[in-house]
Amino acid sequence: MMLDYTLIEEYQSLFDIDANLNRLVKKIELLNYINPLNIESEKKQFFASKYKYEPNFKYPKLKFNGYKLHRLFYSQRLERIEDDDIRQLYEDIIYEYSGLIECIETINQGRKFYFNSLKSFGTPTEKDIDNAKFILRFDDTDFEEDMLPMYDANEAKAYFEDFAKRYDFKYNLKLSTNISAAAMVINNTQTLVLRKNHKFSKNQLKVLANHEIGVHMVTTFNGLNQPLKVFSNGLPNNVETQEGLAVFSEYKSGCLTLTRLKELAYRIIAVDSLIKGYSFADTFDLLYSQYKLNKNKAFSITLRVHRGGGFTKDHLYLTGLEKVYKYAKAGKDLDVLLTGKVSLEYIDTIKKLQELGLANTSKHFTDAYLNDDVANKNLDFILKSLK
Repeated sequence: MMLDYTLIEEYQSLFDIDANLNRLVKKIELLNYINPLNIESEKKQFFASKYKYEPNFKYPKLKFNGYKLHRLFYSQRLERIEDDDIRQLYEDIIYEYSGLIECIETINQGRKFYFNSLKSFGTPTEKDIDNAKFILRFDDTDFEEDMLPMYDANEAKAYFEDFAKRYDFKYNLKLSTNISAAAMVINNTQTLVLRKNHKFSKNQLKVLANHEIGVHMVTTFNGLNQPLKVFSNGLPNNVETQEGLAVFSEYKSGCLTLTRLKELAYRIIAVDSLIKGYSFADTFDLLYSQYKLNKNKAFSITLRVHRGGGFTKDHLYLTGLEKVYKYAKAGKDLDVLLTGKVSLEYIDTIKKLQELGLANTSKHFTDAYLNDDVANKNLDFILKSLK
């Protein structure tokens, strides 16, 4: 949909501010900075020390001046946006982006980073911890062939390339040893990155394809299709909604397992250990000795939450899933949540922007959401029971 010239003229101040923020936010993609550069060597040393060594991770160098960026964000003339709801959205966005600058600036500065992470991503509530422990009570000993790690990164690459043919967009795909997840999407370069030395199971390939391409890439390209760049750069608290949508896509495509759900629960337990002051070795010991996770899985989850100095984002996957599951089960519109990197809290504002002609509906739609025949009574019972 092309924007009417008179609409651009009417909302010129909004488009100017949106374009300014777009230029500034390109410099602060957190995922470009939070992944250590020396994961493998530190992992070897940690295992060699019988899990006592505190890893000393190295991170990419900062490519911006934080003080100047803060100043430029806060110099935007928001009073020129006449609509109260839209002005409030942009005010919230500036606070959000400013918080991300502080996160990136303090990576590898211990508790300083942790407190900035808390400000941006929050921490599990007692209710979240109860939900995690509830999930962990269930038995997941049914081990299927689908769960065996059999595929290397090149085979995974071929699988993802084939999966993506169902969508009408072109993205980049690369392999890297410097990521803590098995796969991740870099939004501002439309790139799917796979961990080079990871072995994928058949079910994990399905999980990651539906999660990373079916949601994260879909919302990346839907965001690029919007007149306002904020849809592409991200609304406040979009991480919780986006990860909730991504795990809900796993559920709707029939590849969400109890084992995967437990992994999200372990992440909440691990994030909660940060608030208790646990070291890397302490969190690993909690997962490995108390919860009996295998050492590679325990290391991976511990790395995810301890990177940077204490990264709390991982608790949002389960809380996001619980909110999106209930939203979808109530028969509400999923299309509005796929219009970009948006969040549940701003649905009314997004709909208002659409009514004004300032936002589009989703060009691409997650195909897993079209499945109506997903029936897993155990998973349904668990998801319905989450508080």
